Amino acid sequence: MIIFDNHFHVDPFKGLFLEAVKQFHRAGGTHLNVIYKTAHDYGFAGVKAEDFIKAMDFHLELVKKINKESPVKAFAVVGVHPAEFVYLAEKKGLEYAKNEVMKALEYAQKLCFERKAIAIGEIGRPHYEVSEEIWEASIELMKYGMSLAKEADCAVQLHTESFNEKKFRELGQIVREVGIRPYKVVKHYSPPLIKVAEEEGVFPSILASKKTLMEALMQGSRFLMETDYIDDRRRPGAVLGPKTVPKRTLAFLQQGLMNEDTAYKIHVENPKKVYGIDLEE
Repeated sequence: MIIFDNHFHVDPFKGLFLEAVKQFHRAGGTHLNVIYKTAHDYGFAGVKAEDFIKAMDFHLELVKKINKESPVKAFAVVGVHPAEFVYLAEKKGLEYAKNEVMKALEYAQKLCFERKAIAIGEIGRPHYEVSEEIWEASIELMKYGMSLAKEADCAVQLHTESFNEKKFRELGQIVREVGIRPYKVVKHYSPPLIKVAEEEGVFPSILASKKTLMEALMQGSRFLMETDYIDDRRRPGAVLGPKTVPKRTLAFLQQGLMNEDTAYKIHVENPKKVYGIDLEE
């Protein structure tokens, strides 16, 4: 059975790296979207476009290693985390930071054109309070990343503040303004507002907690599942542990809370629609 975790980080320095991937596999997981962390996490300064570019290349090497040294099929997602932009803007000034991040996002697009990565992300808005000018610039960069994804016909994974219906409506306006295909915008760490997300042309990626999954399933199967596993030994199991998506899926199937058709839609059909990847190959 195919089981896909849509948002999974690895860290060869602070985390379990391949061991976390193997835990995912032993629990029944088969496919992973491995999301770029930050240049700092990968040992780069994060003060110019070149640092982010090197960090993305480093990330691709990690994904290659997973594919070579584990039974799991991994895909790379590359971008510049909004927190990296905030850090850079506070350190070097807004215009400088914007220019460097835009250059880095253009490189992320190039990797998607070359199919070395399948999406641009995670990009978006900081989840904590920042000055109004940094907030506005973050939205500008998010739109720029989405327009690059539109050109490359790839998906974009968004990191944002906590979401509710109102925020989905706002994001829907941006999706329409940019003109990106509705199922190509993935809201990572999404609340289970499945119907609202669909109305606004956003594809929700929900945390695989029992409560969230139950709520999502009551509204349909147009969503992806994720752990947002951060792979940090100091915070084991944060946000959710590496085994959660396969364990939760299999438990829900066993308990009759999800049927096989729904599991197939979530883990095979939805990733194919969003990312253009055929997990049955």
